[in-house]
Amino acid sequence: MKITGLSHLFKWENLHNYKLTPIFSFFQPKKTITPYLLFCVSTAVIGSLQFGYNTGVINAPEEKLRLFFHNVSLERYGEPFSQGSNTMVWSVAVAIFSVGGMAGSFSVGALVDKFGRRKSMLLANILALLGGGLMGLSSLSRSFEMLIIGRLVIGAFCGMSFGTLHQLGVVIGILIAQIFGLESLLGSDLLWPLLLALTILPAVLQSILLPLCPESPRYLLISLNKEEEARKALVRLRGHEDVNDDVQEMKEEGLKMSMEKKVTILELFRSPLYRQPIIIAIILQLSQQLSGINAVFYYSTGIFATAGVTQPIYATIGAGVVNTVFTVVSLFLVERAGRRTLHLIGLAGMAVSALLMTISLALVKTNQALSYMAIVAVFGFVASFEMGPGPIPWFIVAELFSQGPRPAAMAVSGFSNWTANFLVGLGFPKLAEVCGAYVFLIFMVLLIFFFIFTYLRVPETKGRTFDEIAQGFAARAGGKSAAPVSPEAVLVGGSQSQDPAPMSQMKKWPWSICLWESNDV
Repeated sequence: MKITGLSHLFKWENLHNYKLTPIFSFFQPKKTITPYLLFCVSTAVIGSLQFGYNTGVINAPEEKLRLFFHNVSLERYGEPFSQGSNTMVWSVAVAIFSVGGMAGSFSVGALVDKFGRRKSMLLANILALLGGGLMGLSSLSRSFEMLIIGRLVIGAFCGMSFGTLHQLGVVIGILIAQIFGLESLLGSDLLWPLLLALTILPAVLQSILLPLCPESPRYLLISLNKEEEARKALVRLRGHEDVNDDVQEMKEEGLKMSMEKKVTILELFRSPLYRQPIIIAIILQLSQQLSGINAVFYYSTGIFATAGVTQPIYATIGAGVVNTVFTVVSLFLVERAGRRTLHLIGLAGMAVSALLMTISLALVKTNQALSYMAIVAVFGFVASFEMGPGPIPWFIVAELFSQGPRPAAMAVSGFSNWTANFLVGLGFPKLAEVCGAYVFLIFMVLLIFFFIFTYLRVPETKGRTFDEIAQGFAARAGGKSAAPVSPEAVLVGGSQSQDPAPMSQMKKWPWSICLWESNDV
């Protein structure tokens, strides 16, 4: 089983070779991104927007949903849910999204192998229509179970749509959900079902646009061995006939992939070669989800209300804007500052912000001005996340493993990520009830642990080959380098070659989800 999403990853660093606009002339463009290519890429990343929307949409109507649970239980049983039962139903409605995500992400490999990238995305959109319909009709049907099942189904859709995320699409989706969640728009007692059902529209839009896009040239050539069809797709995407170099590059990539034995999940944990990297991969994914970021996005309106903010929904939207801005900032930093450095900076910033959040929540009743510190702390928390724990774990995990073990490693990483997401979504409301203002101290302690672990155990992967990284693990273990020779070294940088081994093939944007790799275009 593997988590690869419905497409291969889009190698953003290769955009330096393309002509965007004169304002980006410092990229030294060599090739041109055609309007048709941008159209196809934009169509493919709609799934990332869906993930962000369904992560953030549950936040704004929390009070309305709790009232809905209260009224339905009163109608059914003659008495309303207790506060504890109401909180449990609310927690399940939030967290069940991640259970669906786990199931969807593990099923996507078989789906894309059988139907291809484009058809698989079309099939996945059926789940979006079903999930959105269930949530939208839950109020009319007087059934909170329909809402929970709808969240489960929409989670499965998000898990199938991508195993790795295009972060900018995700944060834009969160921001859209926060804006539409305003009471003056769709966050009212009457319109919250429409707010939840709105996820249907991007699925319909993508289903209309996908037939206008070609299948992935990589999939056509490497998986199906249909060179002529791959050439035709490349010509459409490139906008010119000369695609011989691209076809040859994909053929070489296919050869490299065939030369390296696939590694199973069990072998990852049994082999001393992979044990250290897979433990690092798991801890990095936990550092993303157990940082507390989803607690903020699932429950930020309630956090701001507790802090005494008079218009908490607007502060929540502000957090979404900060999230989007710093995602763009991270685009320019990740290839310059190094993965490990950015992750450490992000973890440290989040830990400090969690402490400030705790102080403001604990003392706001004695000093109302501390509500402003709560806003600043949440903004700092979100900004630090996008600098480090948001993007960096996917970068490092992808760069720790060569082609053979990477699918299994990404599967384990994705499962760890979804599981931690579920635990936070389910457990945070109860933790908040028990711990009150001090709940973010738990996340602060976890962030400090992740900082120490990253500082001591996580290597810098930027600009290093797989062999160099593997040799570092072997040296750390006190033995001789037993790293397997990668296909890259055999084909290009082997002992008989005059050329050095190439840089990691995974120097890319690992949360990106596209039908078409830049190698294809």
